[in-house]
Amino acid sequence: MILTYIQAHWVEWMFAAALGLLGYVQSRAGRQIREEKRKNDALMLGVQSLLRESIVANYNKYQDRECCPIYAKESVKKVYEAYHGLGGNDVATKLYRTLLDMPEEPREEGEK
Repeated sequence: MILTYIQAHWVEWMFAAALGLLGYVQSRAGRQIREEKRKNDALMLGVQSLLRESIVANYNKYQDRECCPIYAKESVKKVYEAYHGLGGNDVATKLYRTLLDMPEEPREEGEK
């Protein structure tokens, strides 16, 4: 009786097992994707913070000198492009623009 039932319905059991296996694989893949996204987001925020810190440090350095050489401006441009590409757009944008507006050579003593 049981043997006859199994012989008559083996295809349904096979599909049920395959469906269960596919559900498990999908669930596991979904967890892995969420974990990778979480890690990627954390890395992105970390890199963004480091780039912001570089912009702020350059601003502080060249603000004290009251000029920003062309090579420093080019470097800061690349850092800002990467920072902005990662979604950064806050106080660092204002500092970046201020850096670009600075003179490239120190002012002479009586010059305004």
